[in-house]
Amino acid sequence: MIRKLIAAGLAGTMLVGTAAFAADYPDQAVTIIVPSKAGGSTDTTARIFAEVAESKYEGFEFVINNMGGSGGQKGFEAIARAEADGYTIGMNFTPQMVAHVVSGRADYTLDSFHIMGNVAQDAGIVAVPKDSAIQSMAGLAEAAKGGDLTVSVNGIGSDDFLAAKAFEKQAGVTFNLLPTKGSTEQKAGILGGHVDAAFMNLSQMIAQHNAGDARIIAILTEARDASADQIPTAKEQGFEVYMSATRGFVAPAGIDAGIQSKLDAMLADVLADPAFKKKTAASKIALLPMSGPDYTAYLQQLQAETQEVYDAAPW
Repeated sequence: MIRKLIAAGLAGTMLVGTAAFAADYPDQAVTIIVPSKAGGSTDTTARIFAEVAESKYEGFEFVINNMGGSGGQKGFEAIARAEADGYTIGMNFTPQMVAHVVSGRADYTLDSFHIMGNVAQDAGIVAVPKDSAIQSMAGLAEAAKGGDLTVSVNGIGSDDFLAAKAFEKQAGVTFNLLPTKGSTEQKAGILGGHVDAAFMNLSQMIAQHNAGDARIIAILTEARDASADQIPTAKEQGFEVYMSATRGFVAPAGIDAGIQSKLDAMLADVLADPAFKKKTAASKIALLPMSGPDYTAYLQQLQAETQEVYDAAPW
């Protein structure tokens, strides 16, 4: 009986301590690791979230830590390694997050993270410099027949990379693929005419397309995008190449349950906020809210599908 009372007392003390710990949170800034350079759509999403969250939640301050490189792998690993104290969370993007696991290069698994939820999706596109002679996907295939067409992608195993490889297979061509460190570098390559084409995401180039500084020749979705319905899909042009990216929030696994629930609730609240919706719409970010459990299931399915692609043609 005495042992039971002591055990119950200790358990009660631990619960009180945990509750107090969560109640005192936060007492310092929360770092958001963005696994890409500043200026890209993932970075923009994180900064809009931080701005709106700070305006809604007194006592919360967020610091953005851009950590580009290796198609997001460097940043993903930093999030997984971070101390599980609630003061470091991060953005993730697909399919890179699972592609690094599939290829065996990642020093993490999905179990290394608490999946907070998804924020946005971003349709894949094919872009060319404004003065390019390439006007269509058929034109891209024809230009690539010589084997010396330089096409940029956002790292090996990225959504861009997988889409480019799918097009190569359908068109029977081989690109001179140029892996970059992020969309900022890809954008500079297209605007400066340093590459012949780029597989990217819609949010990363739609403003330049609308301004006439670059040209998007295809969107890689089943149907035209409502925000850019003048741009034909690759499917309309005879190539069934589909790709879109998701961008969400994760935290290192093992954060105190009370603290993690605060962060998860904050994410859901910010996603529903009119100011957040207005700011993301202005930045051409297409929202696709998913709860933590739903996004976890999505990532698990995506990893299985990416594994099949990798097994057939390792990169």
